[in-house]
Amino acid sequence: MNEVLNILALAGPQGGSQQQGGSALTMFLPMIIIFAIFYFMLIRPQQRREKERTKMISDIKSGDKVMFSGGILGVVSNVKDSTFTVKVADNVKMEVARGAVMKVLDKDEKVTTEDVK
Repeated sequence: MNEVLNILALAGPQGGSQQQGGSALTMFLPMIIIFAIFYFMLIRPQQRREKERTKMISDIKSGDKVMFSGGILGVVSNVKDSTFTVKVADNVKMEVARGAVMKVLDKDEKVTTEDVK
């Protein structure tokens, strides 16, 4: 009888450790699900938008009409490695960083309040 109790006592903690493994999974599962939601709802779309923006900036060439984050509009007259030379008025040219470009406009496109946001 004593031997049977010893065997059951030894078998008990092993069964309990299997339950702990299951509870660890149930503890981490909500965190994994929340991270997956954040990834697909926030991180991935932001990466896609940044990739599109980088492509837009790299495709800018002389003659393109652009709008900068400060609201300045101009026509690109010279493309350099890290800057653009932009004509903003007659006999007025500015050198602007590539990262400041917010949008490339069509030749006849008008700027609206939606574009400035």
